Amino acid sequence: MKAPITFAICGFGDRGSTYASMQELFPGRMKVVAVADLNPSKVKKAQALYDIPDENCFASGEEMLAHEKLADVMIVSTMDRQHVDHAIPALERGYHVLMEKPISPDINKCREILKASAAHPDQHVILCHVLRYTLFFNTLKDLIDSGKIGDIVSMVATENVGYWHQAHSFVRGNWRNSNETSPMILQKSCHDMDILTWLMGKKCKSVSSVGGLRLFREECAPEGSAARCLDCKVKDSCLFDAEKIYLTSEKTGLLKGSSWISSVLSVENTPESTYEALRTGPYGRCVYHCDNNVVDHQQTNLLMEDGSTIHFTMCAFTEDCYRTFRAMGTLGEIEADMKTNTIRLREFGKAEEVVDLKAMSGDLKGHGGGDSGIISDLLDMLLEDAPPTQRTTTLKNSMESHYIALAAEESRLAEGLSINLEEFRNK
Repeated sequence: MKAPITFAICGFGDRGSTYASMQELFPGRMKVVAVADLNPSKVKKAQALYDIPDENCFASGEEMLAHEKLADVMIVSTMDRQHVDHAIPALERGYHVLMEKPISPDINKCREILKASAAHPDQHVILCHVLRYTLFFNTLKDLIDSGKIGDIVSMVATENVGYWHQAHSFVRGNWRNSNETSPMILQKSCHDMDILTWLMGKKCKSVSSVGGLRLFREECAPEGSAARCLDCKVKDSCLFDAEKIYLTSEKTGLLKGSSWISSVLSVENTPESTYEALRTGPYGRCVYHCDNNVVDHQQTNLLMEDGSTIHFTMCAFTEDCYRTFRAMGTLGEIEADMKTNTIRLREFGKAEEVVDLKAMSGDLKGHGGGDSGIISDLLDMLLEDAPPTQRTTTLKNSMESHYIALAAEESRLAEGLSINLEEFRNK
């Protein structure tokens, strides 16, 4: 194919706009030429940013997909339960597809897109498991595959969600209710199920999981709390006060120079538009009086076919959002921290080796560089006819993480019942 590779964005929310912004990193190789979103203000924003002609601006993914093919690649970044219903028509129109995770919380829908992809073998369908494209996890993979710590016996990993991120995305936000979107272990942590099994390089035999919704419930609300933060008498003492999180917090507040989470509340992303969103929209609600049902903590255990194990913890109650990792092998151990971007290799009987990833890369933003990494790899595949690599998150490679995550949720609902994964795949 010839440069630039053209992109149509189906869903210009946080993730769709992030992938579109990669045009700035890859000038001459990538160009956004079409957009669809239910929010006309988001369509206008995309049009202005990328000089998209009027005829390539659409009010929905369905409207865009009713049109003839507009680009080489369609980025499907709509809501979880819409992904497959947008991706299959895109394939039929002749697009390559870059699909935001998860594929779907419905296994039958996952099977539909697998079948559709097999019917279009010359078109790529890549799932946005962006952690595989990070320097952090690729360095871990190289160290593990080198054999320096021998055969892996156990892995332990933690996803520190962050108390404010949990409140934003999984209590007030789009992924708060699994009946509307996905269980949190799938939506948030299919990333982790994918990356941990990829690092281990072994097949999972069984899954068990426990967890639940501990804090963000009505019975935990402070006395005197109101339905909305701006009306609340106890807001000054509440960690989850929406005005604090979106406007005045040193860490996340728009008034303090941070704009990521406030940008979700309004297209304008000004203090005035943010206050209006807090007065009228879902992000101004009290975290104890929402319609959320997803977990705020969950622990999942994987038993691999050779008897080795993976233990994964996902928890809302941390100060920051980052991942930690530890692999214990027959000849040594590896300990890694995505917050500090350091990896410690300890071969038994030898001096510790410290890998400073910050010294190896100038840009570790956007999922540790994974957001730009996945776009770069896709462009290489299309422009240079590069074959998929071991890290390429094809549908086939990504599906295993969905089986594991959905089995984990079934186990959690059954109070930790061990789920045989082969039986779960086949039922």
